[in-house]
Amino acid sequence: MRFLHRRLLAVSAVGLFQVSTALATNPLILDQFTADPTARVFEGKVFVYPSHDIPPVPGKGRPDWFCMEDYHVFSSENLADWKDNGVIISQTDVDWVDPKTYSMWAPDCVFKNGKYYFFFPAVAKEGGFRIGVAIADKPTGPFKPELKPIEGVRGIDPCVFIDKDGSAYLYYSARKIFVVKLKESLLALDGTPKALENLPTKGLLEGPFVFERNGIYYLTYPHVENKTERLEYAIGESPLGPFKPAGVILDEASSGCWTVHHSIVEYQGQWYLFYHDKDLSPEKDKNRAIRADYLFFNDDGTIRKVVPTLRGVGVVDAKSRIQIDRYSATSAEGVAVSFLNPANPGEGWKISLTGASAWVRFNQVDFGQGALKAVAARAVSATGGGIEIHLDKADGPVLGRIEIQPGAEWKIPQAKATNIPSGLHDLVITQTGKNSVDLDWIAFE
Repeated sequence: MRFLHRRLLAVSAVGLFQVSTALATNPLILDQFTADPTARVFEGKVFVYPSHDIPPVPGKGRPDWFCMEDYHVFSSENLADWKDNGVIISQTDVDWVDPKTYSMWAPDCVFKNGKYYFFFPAVAKEGGFRIGVAIADKPTGPFKPELKPIEGVRGIDPCVFIDKDGSAYLYYSARKIFVVKLKESLLALDGTPKALENLPTKGLLEGPFVFERNGIYYLTYPHVENKTERLEYAIGESPLGPFKPAGVILDEASSGCWTVHHSIVEYQGQWYLFYHDKDLSPEKDKNRAIRADYLFFNDDGTIRKVVPTLRGVGVVDAKSRIQIDRYSATSAEGVAVSFLNPANPGEGWKISLTGASAWVRFNQVDFGQGALKAVAARAVSATGGGIEIHLDKADGPVLGRIEIQPGAEWKIPQAKATNIPSGLHDLVITQTGKNSVDLDWIAFE
């Protein structure tokens, strides 16, 4: 679930404001570190199977290295409300895993033969990374791990692609990217793994994810071309290749996050890229946070480069807490974002407006039928200040003017709402006057 601070009701300060939890912003999860997200569509929902970063402590994991002991699964119908379905498997559940290594790295999950098959890498008791399988009747488990890992495979980052004819293929990385067909049971190999050719030969290559669209097979993968990983892709006419490199999906992270494991999924007619960055741990890229952004194709089937956003994906209800610090655009000056509580990043962020011309935009807000009467903001201003909420653009109709009394404590002032539209619109929040204002969220009632 989301971190508790963002789930509290604003009743005590605003009376009737019953603020819901939908955020639809990046990162998707705030109450724990998550990475390497594999997104799949099961039972009409999106399920995300990430790895679970935890900070190492004496006796648990290696200092300054990845530390992962279990897997959660998250689900959503609207890509705004994400449910944590809890731990689905832990390293102590698997007989062959060395529990001292905390090496439950990037997983995958597929549906076949009426069952859900969860593929995961881990260091075996005899040494080296192996790939295991756990099976369940539901996408949330309970998953029962097989007693032994898949024979004949040594590597990490499993991806299983099931073609239109039902054939299943396992892709994984071990300095190179390998592919091998699986038997009908998905528990054994139907052939010998082969390294895919024509891919970059310099720089780390890992994390394969394969999908098919309009007869084109896409092999996507993180690759260190310069200093950190970026997402690249290659295309082919068969799950076994050959694949031809076709371009970059996502540039190196501006944050400097060294890894960028991912997946790509279509849901309700729209394609999405799921990936991770280090939003919740700017100083340590072994504690990561999963994200999602829209992905689009050109007419010739090539993939348009994705530009990472804080806004993320999904529609936000105007009556929910609209986290404007996860903006879609801002003015060139007078806007800054920082943690609400640097000692606990899971509480989220605030946005500071520090100039008379400062503004911030938040897109895709659903006003429903437009029958809203008031607007509130969680805000603070040492010297007192104010904001205006505009419709669609900075000089658009004013939906509300909120005055913030001077003080050092966060408050939730409200104002009458006017010019409320129906349907989907953007919001633009501008500062009134010259006094600085810090904002956490706004909401309509």
